[in-house]
Amino acid sequence: MRSAKSRVRTALRSGGRAFVLSFEALAGSAVLLVLSLLSFTLVLLGVGLVTTPRLTEAVRKHADRRRRLAATWSDVRIPVPYRPFPKDVRDGLTGQVERTRHILKDPATWRDLRWLLLDMTAGYVLLAFCWALLVYPVEGFALAAGLWRVFEDNTYWYGFVPVDSQATGLAAAALGVVLLLVGMWASPSLLRLHFVLARSVLAPTREELAQRIDRLTETRHEAMDTAASELRRIERDLHDGAQARLVAMGMNLGTIEALVEKDPAQAKKMLAMARASSAEALTELRDLVRGIHPPVLAERGLGDAVKALALRLPVASEVTVELSGRAEAPVESAAYFAVSEALTNTVKHAGADRLWVDVHHSEGMLRISVTDNGRGGAAIGTGSGLSGIERRLGTFDGVLAVSSPAGGPTMVTMEIPCALS
Repeated sequence: MRSAKSRVRTALRSGGRAFVLSFEALAGSAVLLVLSLLSFTLVLLGVGLVTTPRLTEAVRKHADRRRRLAATWSDVRIPVPYRPFPKDVRDGLTGQVERTRHILKDPATWRDLRWLLLDMTAGYVLLAFCWALLVYPVEGFALAAGLWRVFEDNTYWYGFVPVDSQATGLAAAALGVVLLLVGMWASPSLLRLHFVLARSVLAPTREELAQRIDRLTETRHEAMDTAASELRRIERDLHDGAQARLVAMGMNLGTIEALVEKDPAQAKKMLAMARASSAEALTELRDLVRGIHPPVLAERGLGDAVKALALRLPVASEVTVELSGRAEAPVESAAYFAVSEALTNTVKHAGADRLWVDVHHSEGMLRISVTDNGRGGAAIGTGSGLSGIERRLGTFDGVLAVSSPAGGPTMVTMEIPCALS
């Protein structure tokens, strides 16, 4: 009995979801497809340069919503394969041209368009069957209850049953029972099939997945090398710093123990020295812990941690943060240390007297830019530390871009795909 009730609830829930989603599939996908194709054709006239990025963002939000529903409702996982937008895009016509060109070159854009066409046709049909198999039997029951009399002057067809009498009305009700049983059994499967059909079009190709696997393998090796390097740094800092001070303090305490009765004045001096050494060791340990994972990052999030970094800089700084939530701890940590490295490079090498940091999240990306008014000339791979930032971001499939013409200004842009909680 409990199993039957559970099946009925599952079927009704699937039918209700399919009913709501069918309007979205038919109307939403059709409108977005027509507008997107129209926008693409107007690119050569210049109008499409303005409308295409906005429409593409709307299409991707529409597809991302279907991905979320597929995972939530039917446990169907659909990857998000979009390439990040160029990092050095400027405002104005040039930036719009670059964004539009990038959109048109992204295979995911054309997959989205094919999905819109499929969603408004075959996808809609599957959704319609999902809820119609549960709703249509109600008409058969109504005919058996006497509704057939309204049509007694003419033959009314219910499915393949001609209804013109009470007997044929009961036949319609029998057919309705069969359809209802089929709907109870098939509705969850039809809803899942709708999402599987979407995945067949929206998911990346094998070639793209192979490239992504190669990239992830490379970044995994780089992450392991980075982690080993960090471990060696921590060991070195402990050995050369706090450990050495603690050993020296232990030796001083042994000497104090021997002098406390023979030379109290000297013992007091050495106690003061031991106290100072313990304070310095504690400071070094705190600095070491802060270098591993800053407390402000764990307690208050990335935005406040970056502001705290900027406050310690010897140059004037301005930090803008627009985050509606928090990313996962590993992502926040990677972003924090990437910003820290970028700011350190600016102070050491740029010769700047002012810098700007912008942190925001949009289109599923955490975007951070560090800009200074220094001498410029920065480049990845020149020993400035930017290569380390690139490796750190690559672990999370992030990217780094640097715009630094001679004479400045320098803009370091970082992007990490992530969701905010």
